[in-house]
Amino acid sequence: MYQIVADEADFVVIDKAPRVHFHSQDGSAGVAAQLAADLGYPLFSVHRLDTPTSGLLLFAKSSETASRFTELFSAHRVQKYYLALAKGKPKKKQGWVIGDMAKSRRSMYKLLRSTDNPAVTQFFSQSVAEGLRLYLLKPHSGKTHQLRVALASLGVPILGDALYGGEPADRCYLHAYCLMFSLDGREYQYLAPPTAGDGFRLAAVAEQLHLWHRPAELAWPDRR
Repeated sequence: MYQIVADEADFVVIDKAPRVHFHSQDGSAGVAAQLAADLGYPLFSVHRLDTPTSGLLLFAKSSETASRFTELFSAHRVQKYYLALAKGKPKKKQGWVIGDMAKSRRSMYKLLRSTDNPAVTQFFSQSVAEGLRLYLLKPHSGKTHQLRVALASLGVPILGDALYGGEPADRCYLHAYCLMFSLDGREYQYLAPPTAGDGFRLAAVAEQLHLWHRPAELAWPDRR
């Protein structure tokens, strides 16, 4: 269900497995409840991941710390980086995806041409196999399904993301790869390469992640 990445004085960072619910449902404990039960004390959620998405999740150990994290997230002072695999040729190989999002059918969202309160995503991509690309995604906003919609809007829905038309696979290939933030004057960075899924185990993916192991230092494309 999860692996503990860091157990700090004020918070815990875990690596969530794919297909694990954040909240408890259908009589089964979600990852938030299971982690609190395993550790033996209450935890406070400050952000979440969709059920299909694996990767880094942060939990505060007190309501006071949770409030501070909420302020950091609201001010976009927590840098988040995600990885995704998708088949096909994207409309562009790097750059930005910007647009308002609106609810669509079957719990889906769609990207609009308007930019009143837009979802903003910056990305790189690299070919890792014939017809398969690895994406490094940096969301600058925190909209529901933002990254899944962003890639679908580029004509390359995430591999295994059935809701948005991705090709069938052994998992939905979206992973929360890196978290960076400053708290009480100390800088924190957590990196969790994906481990679940045959696609993420490709040698070409490992080679690319070696180049992307410090995502904040990459020459990210300018906004245009």
